Parts: sequence; C-alpha cells; structure tokens
Amino acid sequence: MDKKTILDYETVDIDLEKKELIIIDQTLLPGKTEIIRLGTAKQMWDAIYLLQVRGAPAIGVFAAMGLYILATQIETDNYVIFYNEFKLQRDYLDSARPTAVNLHWALNRMDRLVQSMENEPVSDILEALKNECLAIKQEDINVCKQIGEYGLSLVKPGDGILTHCNAGQLATCKYGTATAPIYLGHERGYNFRVFADETRPLLQGARLTAYELQSAGVDVTLICDNMSGMVMRNGWVQAVFVGCDRVAANGDTANKIGTSVVAAVAKRYNVPFYVCAPTSTIDMNTPNGAGIRIEQRKPEEVTDMWYKQKMAPEGVKVFNPAFDVTDNDLITAIVTEYGIARAPYTESLKEIFDRKNAK
Repeated sequence: MDKKTILDYETVDIDLEKKELIIIDQTLLPGKTEIIRLGTAKQMWDAIYLLQVRGAPAIGVFAAMGLYILATQIETDNYVIFYNEFKLQRDYLDSARPTAVNLHWALNRMDRLVQSMENEPVSDILEALKNECLAIKQEDINVCKQIGEYGLSLVKPGDGILTHCNAGQLATCKYGTATAPIYLGHERGYNFRVFADETRPLLQGARLTAYELQSAGVDVTLICDNMSGMVMRNGWVQAVFVGCDRVAANGDTANKIGTSVVAAVAKRYNVPFYVCAPTSTIDMNTPNGAGIRIEQRKPEEVTDMWYKQKMAPEGVKVFNPAFDVTDNDLITAIVTEYGIARAPYTESLKEIFDRKNAK
C-alpha cells in the first residue's frame, strides 16, 4: 500500500452531519500533519488569522463553509432576525485578514444569496447556503485546473521554474494556482526543475511548497529568498510563477512579501514573470496597488519565530508587512481561468471579465 502524502488530504473540507470545518493545521507542517475540526466563529477566525488555513482561494472556500456552519447555529425562523445575526458573523470572519480579496468575495457571495431569498423559509436558505459553499469549493478546483492549462502553454518541457511562497494545493482545494502548471506538466512528463523560495519570515516556501512538490515527485530545490538572482543569472530559470491575493484594475498585484523583489530580479535577467490569479482575486473596484490594504503582522515573526532564542537585539524596531505590491510593469502576464491577460491590464482584465460574463 502506497504511503499517504500531504496531497492525499483535503485542504478544506466540511462535515455536514457534525457541522464542522475540517482542515490541515498548516502551522505544524511539514513536521506534523494534524487534522483539526472547527465549529465556532472564534475558532474559524483564529484559523484564518493564525494561518492554520491560508492561501487566498482556500481562505475563500473556508469562509464560505464556515459561514454556512455558523448560519445553522442561528436559532430563529424569522428572516430579519436571521439575517441580522448572519451579517454579524459574516463581518466577523471578514475581519480576520484584510488583504486577500477571496475572503471578502466568498462571504459577500453567501450574503447576496441570503438577501435574494428574503421571502423564503430559513430552512430553505440554509439548504441553499450549503449548496453554495460546496459549489464554491468545486469551482475552485475547476478554476485551478484551467489556470494550470493556460500556464502550461507558457513553458516547455525541461524548463526551470521559480516560485515564491505557497500557491500550491495547500493554498487551494486542488492543484494550486502558481503550481497548477507544474503539477499538470509533471503528470505529462515535462520534467520541470523547480526552485522554491523559502519565503521569510513564515517560510511557506520551505515548509509548504517544497514539501508538497517533493511529495508529488517533482524535482524541487529549496533556496533562500536572496538566492533568486543567482539562479536566474545562471540561466537555470525560464519562468517565474507566483500566486496573488489581490489584483487591482491596472494589473498591480498584492502577494506574499518578497514577490515584488522576485519580479524586479526577473525583469533584470529577462525571465518572464507570471501571476496566476483566479478572477475571484481580481478587484476591479481598486484602481491600483496603492489602494490595497497591506496587513501588518507581529514583530515576533521576524525576531523570534523558528529560533530557540531571540535572533535580534531586544527592543529593535521591526517592519513586518505580510504582503507587498508588484507593479504591473514588472508582470509579463496574469494567468486566469478565462485566459491570459497582458498589458495594458486595464483593457485585458476587462476582456477577461467579458469572457467570464459571457459564459
């Protein structure tokens, strides 16, 4: 019997009978694979904030399923009372992380459904919410597969690919976004050579991307963040694929801190830099990257985490943004499930949504 790998677990799942969310606690990977169950709003909020569940698409699925579970706990048949409590729970979950647009997108999608059923029995609303959150999960799988197909068209067998942070299966429900072309290529014998940035300070590249790619049998090499220039200069990288948490209307993208550095280095060495973005992460109401709110996290993540003892002077000031913004002129293309957008992004992203709305 084959040994079970991390890819055999569901990143986000729901127990419909017990009304609990089921996730992998990603803060413990790769050393320990622990499946946890969550049934309260506080547990769900903490899971998002503490990065037990992470990655924009996975957070969206998690939030939708969580909101459904919380809705089942509202004990009333009165729509007004139900919806007021539902809104409180929606807003609470929405406050967990400000940058990833999928969290807001998924919660709003569930909210619009409830508003559209104002004259329906609460029992029917709950059934509809259940079906909607399950649909969001299946859509995520389909979207990632399609992003993978488009991304695969941009590379050739034997290419070296660099990725930053974790936009893999652990950040979605299957395939990942930035790793989707890698997984599909691996299935088809492309023999990619992948370089995974460690991604300081939380090491998602080291703990998660390198772990899941190695588990899948992909040729992956872990590098420190400050080594990307050397591997590109050596000619070992033919493409960079990264995920993102939010895309502005002009094509500026917010992704894990350090992504903009990789993009600048890639431009210096003429390596194509591709952002893999489900349309759910594209925020056409935000004109440019300056309008994207960047989450600031605790200084201890930089000074103390992963060390047996503090590795910085006591009292030193720490700047610890979770994300940075990559300017659109550093981005070769944005890969979505409805096609590949290129500059000028104000036009091509609109065309992407035209295709989406036409289906």
